[in-house]
Amino acid sequence: MTRQAPTLEDVARAAGVSRATVSRVVNGIRNVDPEIQDAVRDAIERTGYTPNRAARSLVTRRAETIALVVSGAGDDTESEQNTFASKVLTDPFFGRVVGGVVGFLRPRSMHPVLMFAESAAARDQVRAYLRQGSADGALIFSTHAEDPLPALLAAEGLPCVLFARPAVPAQVSYVDFAHQDGARMAAERLLARGCRRVATITGPLNVPAAQDRLVGFRDATARHGLPYIPIAEGDFTVESGATAMVRLLTEHPDIDGVFAANDLMAQGVCQALREAGKRVPEDVAVIGFDDSSAAVGCRPPLTTVRQPMEEMAATMARLLQEQIEGTLAAPTSKIFDAELILRDSA
Repeated sequence: MTRQAPTLEDVARAAGVSRATVSRVVNGIRNVDPEIQDAVRDAIERTGYTPNRAARSLVTRRAETIALVVSGAGDDTESEQNTFASKVLTDPFFGRVVGGVVGFLRPRSMHPVLMFAESAAARDQVRAYLRQGSADGALIFSTHAEDPLPALLAAEGLPCVLFARPAVPAQVSYVDFAHQDGARMAAERLLARGCRRVATITGPLNVPAAQDRLVGFRDATARHGLPYIPIAEGDFTVESGATAMVRLLTEHPDIDGVFAANDLMAQGVCQALREAGKRVPEDVAVIGFDDSSAAVGCRPPLTTVRQPMEEMAATMARLLQEQIEGTLAAPTSKIFDAELILRDSA
């Protein structure tokens, strides 16, 4: 005989509560004592009960789906769009973000849908998707300072939360990081090691985070009597870090310390230094940013500024949930503190 799927009544009996109480917990209604909620969730796990999403949506009037949107400002051709998506999906930064979002959503029976909005047409698709109620809100990860999507969604009153402070002011909640503080920590570490001919490789300088990291690093070095430091711009990839390091070595062969604005570029820096016959950290100390898998996989392992991406992404999802449920009355921001992780490269 085929075993019947567990029902609300089965969960109610296992938890020792009424069917109505189980229904309120399953549907996310908040007026249930926390201990009773825990008992119901435990009973759900023991019985193997799976909520009927269609029926639940009728009650909650929600899709129980969140749009995870990676947004840019151009890239209209198909080849550019494919390159954009490939670059994002292979970046360890994005993997950590997705992990944080999924970790928050899964226990709440909510599901992410990945969308790319790297062109005007794609942005229109995202807006239509949200207007139609196919997703309850959007978590936006902008890759360009001129990205118009956050302001467009905010103007329409569509629930959304942005990763990083918007370059163009908009009435939107966001989560960000103390980038300048992190860069100052990197500078202080290099100077404490005795480095006096330091340089930095920035991310794209049209990105606010890259600008902030440059400002923080230059501020700290200036305070230690270094009025000028060589600068090269990269694009947050391994290849750009290596290319920038070769250029810096050509123009400034006596460099003894480098701060790269992310771990992938720092990995490229280490590769270029090895090929130039330089030892890390004996000849040139290197510090990255993010504390991603690239930092641990690099040789030598990178000293880096830790950006708690999983926690930041989970906070974004929580803020979005509060918007959807109406408990977050006005846009808000959350800034996370920097931490320097010491390893072998500096």
